[in-house]
Amino acid sequence: MPKKVAVGVVASDKMMRTRRVEIPRLVKHPMYGKIIRRATVCFVHDERNESSQGDTVEIIESRPRSRKKRWELVRVIARHSAMEVAAEKVATEQTTEQGTEQTAEQGTATGDNEAPVEG
Repeated sequence: MPKKVAVGVVASDKMMRTRRVEIPRLVKHPMYGKIIRRATVCFVHDERNESSQGDTVEIIESRPRSRKKRWELVRVIARHSAMEVAAEKVATEQTTEQGTEQTAEQGTATGDNEAPVEG
């Protein structure tokens, strides 16, 4: 039986010679019919540590190397620059900060946090 080949994005490169690769897919919700984005997670053996977070890679099915590792890295298709990864992290941090600021503003707009005014 031929080995499966897949293309995905490296989600984590914190382990030595192991990468966490996510393969995006679209699934139809069984009840509502909406198309939902999901990701299949594969742990990949990267012998030379040549891939890094954000890279698009090609992987192939292999013998089990550990409890979770069942794939090997074939090649890096596209590199992802470190500046783009840093920019994404900053953007997500700013989004969460703005959400907390808006929540605080809504509390003051309704008058919940204001002291009573004596006349």
